[in-house]
Amino acid sequence: MPETNNSRIDSLLRFQYRLPAVSPQALTLLVCLSFTLFYNRRFWSAVIEAEPPTGLGDWGLLVAYGVVVTGLHLVVFLPLVGRVTVKPLLTALVMVAASVSYFTGQYGTYFDTHMIDNVLQTDTREAGELLTPGLVLYLLLFGLLPLSLVWGWPLRRRSWQHGLGAGALWWLGSVVVLVGALLLSFQSFSSLMRNHHELRYLVTPGNAIVSTGQVMAAPPPLPEERLPIGEDARRLPSADGAPRLLVLVVGETVRAANWGLSGYPRQTTPRLAEREVVNFSEVATCGTSTAVSLPCIFSPQGRSDYDERFTRSHETLLDVVQRAGYRVVWIDNQSGCKGICDGVERGSPSPDAHPELCGEEGCLDGVLIEALKSQVASISGDTVVVLHMLGNHGPSYFQRYPEDFRAFTPTCDTADLAQCEREAIVNSYDNAILYTDSVLAGIIGVLEESQSLATAMLYVSDHGESLGEKGIYLHGLPYAIAPREQTRVPMVWWASDDFLGSQRLTSDCLTAQRDASLSHAHLFHSLLGLLGVESEVRKDALDLTANCRAPEAQAPGALITQE
Repeated sequence: MPETNNSRIDSLLRFQYRLPAVSPQALTLLVCLSFTLFYNRRFWSAVIEAEPPTGLGDWGLLVAYGVVVTGLHLVVFLPLVGRVTVKPLLTALVMVAASVSYFTGQYGTYFDTHMIDNVLQTDTREAGELLTPGLVLYLLLFGLLPLSLVWGWPLRRRSWQHGLGAGALWWLGSVVVLVGALLLSFQSFSSLMRNHHELRYLVTPGNAIVSTGQVMAAPPPLPEERLPIGEDARRLPSADGAPRLLVLVVGETVRAANWGLSGYPRQTTPRLAEREVVNFSEVATCGTSTAVSLPCIFSPQGRSDYDERFTRSHETLLDVVQRAGYRVVWIDNQSGCKGICDGVERGSPSPDAHPELCGEEGCLDGVLIEALKSQVASISGDTVVVLHMLGNHGPSYFQRYPEDFRAFTPTCDTADLAQCEREAIVNSYDNAILYTDSVLAGIIGVLEESQSLATAMLYVSDHGESLGEKGIYLHGLPYAIAPREQTRVPMVWWASDDFLGSQRLTSDCLTAQRDASLSHAHLFHSLLGLLGVESEVRKDALDLTANCRAPEAQAPGALITQE
């Protein structure tokens, strides 16, 4: 009987690898073991750091943990395994495991539901920055090389009845071994996971699979029309009648730890330091990623009661302000507003109009100054302009500033942070902050020149960033274990005398709160206060201006200084 093409291929591969034929279940076991041994480096280092082994018994517990990790994966995957399905399934799993292990190992990433949301919301430009030579090499070594073995390994031929029976026995055996390992290590293992629950987000590839499943199993889509909030919003009249302009600048990935005005030994904010600004030194974020913090900033809910579904299904601060009579404009130099600006005017700077500031990688934040100038020229009434910065979006910090701002050297001029010394990474990050400082000073300069308007600016970053502390890079860690570098951000306020007078705000009331413990939760309510918008949705306890307003009997335009 002539050999079929498949038979020839199997014979060739058997000869090439000289491997014995195995069952699909045995091949799955080998892959799961490789996951435990070679794709969970970050998990094992975290376990050993939490419970350093000091004797033979401790090492025995680590072996039991390894059996548990292997068994959990095996019990989940075995029901999906068959002669036809095993290799395609293992291909997908190996590529997922290789990708996830790279980011957990190189950057200390935890793959929870928020991280999966970030992945799903990443645009092509952001994804391109993460596609580094280091990642490609890693995928070759831990993805394609193991898969060449998986596809080259011959499978044992069985009838479907024998295959079904063998699969059932394999699964039952795996359950027995898993239960046995759990019983032997239960007290220690349960204590470890209870005290360090973040470890579950490091178990690869189960972390990505479970978190993706949770995201996909989320409640059904929200209604097309968002539910209103602040329907009673009304705008208090300007004390002097001048049109009011508040510019809200939303920063990206700037942490307070490297902010010159907040005590960083290196002066990264020299231009702001020369101006009369109020720098709030202790501001906590709502989340550690843009997907959480950005919507939260514009929501009446803070981190303690943050509900993503509520935020996505209800109107935002911008809708309330617009209902009160302000014109609201959103200008984006980022990857979008996450639905926040859906009900207001919005746009992005044109790269063609500013070739000196834009390139293939996008536009530098300096284009926002030019965009603001265009807006100012057309303002005739009370207006709020939101400028969404690219800021210090990583890992390509070196692309966030022009060459003139390469003040701190040597720099890390690649997105592959593993190729750089930590000093160079920090230098590039600080240069990007130096440029943000220049952009903010430029925005203030535009506002100062707008003599016919009562102008003000508030800057706040969405979240921070880790720059190698404890081996962690970038951001997005679960908030409960996130370091301060990811959860503390700068916030800066500037206002003209005309704006303070028009709103009857005292000049040093906000200054007195510069070292207070604040958070993103204050922004919704304080911005309503700064804009003179009254509504039941505003909470005095979270409004920084609640005690900063002079009596209405005060002469219009007068500036009161609080002693």
